[in-house]
Amino acid sequence: EIQIVPSTLGLFLPSMPKFGETLEDDIKAVLMDETMLSQRCQELGEQISRDYEGQIPLMVGVLNGAMVFMADLLRCISIPVEIDSIAVSSYGKRAHSGDLKFCKDLNNEVKGKHVVFIEDIVDTGKTLKAVCELFASRGAASIAVCTLLDKKARRAVEGLEIRYMGFDCPNEFIVGYGIDYAERYRNLPYVAALKSSVYE
Repeated sequence: EIQIVPSTLGLFLPSMPKFGETLEDDIKAVLMDETMLSQRCQELGEQISRDYEGQIPLMVGVLNGAMVFMADLLRCISIPVEIDSIAVSSYGKRAHSGDLKFCKDLNNEVKGKHVVFIEDIVDTGKTLKAVCELFASRGAASIAVCTLLDKKARRAVEGLEIRYMGFDCPNEFIVGYGIDYAERYRNLPYVAALKSSVYE
């Protein structure tokens, strides 16, 4: 999900980001290191395995940010699962299911399946809630959300349940572990706060 830069009041990307010489030069602080991420993936994987015992959930990654988290999480799940992904954006201020634009939709049939959406970060929740509503209308047996980071302070919708949550997200611009700014930093092995000098 798109993050709002706290200090720029809604500017998603400036025209000229000020990148340092290395990725690490742009990092303000490491928030979740590799050990913390690995341990939390294990805990979430065990919880999902218990909750869906006897079923085969459809794990749906929300591209591109969830790729790294999803890959690690899946290897911590001990029950059979199906895997798919979506790439989606919303247009219009309301972000209802009719406002969604899919760059990539599911390859699998969703009717009758237990769907678990895998997100990198839930911010306002508008697009994700619209996606959940759409998949309910497609006949999913159940829908759950698993997010690495939950930025509750910016939630703009009601009724969006986050069943599985890795960490509460501070009000920082977050990068690393699949999460980008201007398509950089996804390959950092940790979750970090980005220096404001990069985007201001």
